[in-house]
Amino acid sequence: MQPTQSKSRRSRLLATVLAAGVAGSVLTGGIMTNVLPSAAEPVTVNTPVQTFGFADVVQKVAPAVVSVRVKEKSNVVASRDDGDDNDQANPLDSLPRDHPLRRFFEFGNPRGGQDGQRQLRPRNAPRAMAQGSGFFISDDGFLVTNNHVVDGGETFTVVMDDGKEYDAKLIGTDKRTDLALLKVDAKDRKFTYVEFADDSKMRIGDWVVAVGNPFGLGGTVTAGILSARGRDIGAGPYDDFLQIDAAVNRGNSGGPAFNLNGQVVGINTAIFSPSGGSVGIAFAIPASTAKTVVQSLRDKGSVQRGWLGVQIGPVSQDIADAVGLANTDGAIVTLPETDTPAAKAGIQTGDVITALNGETVSGPRELARKVAEFAPDTKVDITVWRNNAAKNLSVTLGNLASLDESASAQNDSNKVPADPSSLSGYGLTLSPSDDGKGVTVTEVDPDSSAADKGVQNGDVIVSVNGKEVKSRRDVQTALEEASRSGRKAALFQLRNGDQNRFVALPIAKG
Repeated sequence: MQPTQSKSRRSRLLATVLAAGVAGSVLTGGIMTNVLPSAAEPVTVNTPVQTFGFADVVQKVAPAVVSVRVKEKSNVVASRDDGDDNDQANPLDSLPRDHPLRRFFEFGNPRGGQDGQRQLRPRNAPRAMAQGSGFFISDDGFLVTNNHVVDGGETFTVVMDDGKEYDAKLIGTDKRTDLALLKVDAKDRKFTYVEFADDSKMRIGDWVVAVGNPFGLGGTVTAGILSARGRDIGAGPYDDFLQIDAAVNRGNSGGPAFNLNGQVVGINTAIFSPSGGSVGIAFAIPASTAKTVVQSLRDKGSVQRGWLGVQIGPVSQDIADAVGLANTDGAIVTLPETDTPAAKAGIQTGDVITALNGETVSGPRELARKVAEFAPDTKVDITVWRNNAAKNLSVTLGNLASLDESASAQNDSNKVPADPSSLSGYGLTLSPSDDGKGVTVTEVDPDSSAADKGVQNGDVIVSVNGKEVKSRRDVQTALEEASRSGRKAALFQLRNGDQNRFVALPIAKG
């Protein structure tokens, strides 16, 4: 029986080894070795069903977004530093080098060169071609883009998302908001168009989708969120930009930023870019602004705005303390221009405009926007704070479009120092001004509060607390009166060249 049992055990062992070989292991030299089975299945993952994306939005709005090609006038075209006449012109080359928009429109040169200066080019040289983005707002061919895209252009071509091209004509532009309206006349089609959203309903953190023509690529989609609103980037008096973090580059200018309902919440206009490309900070004109401007361009070909005719500045806490205001709301008048609606109504330098038609004005930008919303020749009520009391003035607004922006040359005569004397406790050395209007600052103690507030040599003190001064004695008298009345600070009106500003300096003790 033992041989038979031994044989049986050997058979079972052999069967086990063979089975192990089939399962993926063999016994080699007494060592078990793993072998991948030939019938192994690849790894698979059961992904969850995707419930969110931008494809549905893009599919609907993409046909309404176009590329805008602009051929510039033959006598003025952009020249590149690298000498290549075929480079795409930067539509912002016409801006002065110190213009505040330049630091926001750093779109760069796709070839790696630097933007050149605009200059005259020989007649036989090819004209530069600028490119941007735009979008239709009606099925009969009205489309919106940026003014800086079309500025200086002679002919305009619109390229659809299907590649078809149409000629367009310029209906009107508004440089102050950087908007332009084009019109395509086509008998062969009705255009897909989009509508403006109520951007006031957008919340910080809401999704936005940007569609445009970056670097001439056309039909490019990026997404991000609304990251801030009410941004002032120094572009003009009506700055009220939306800030979005979608990737926006050169060529996106004039293109729309959509909400998830496919409505335009903003028009991409500028980027902050130290590097020349997108760093995730872009600025868009709000739909509420664009809607009003575009409607005016469509109806009249231009934008008619009310004009007050004052230079204004913000009210700091120091200024509020100096003039006796309870808060910093309002805009201080640094200079009422001559022969303007404001001057005719009696608005004076040093007045703080606190309300317009009974509505509180929070600051200079809001005042500028509110005035611009009225049509020329509209009569409005202006509330000013003057001599510790509110005063109501009736003003008939002028027409901003008719404003003569040419400035007369200022006579820059040689200054002769005369009897400099110090203003005790304020760190200022003063002398009579050459024209007898004010007192010139000839020296500023760097450790004084005046230096901290930005007072510098050459500034002319025109008034203190609203009273004109012509000598150091006048300044000292005005300061003594302010001290006796319990003021914490005195309001100095300073002039430097043709610029006026206000500085509040703490009343010196002793």
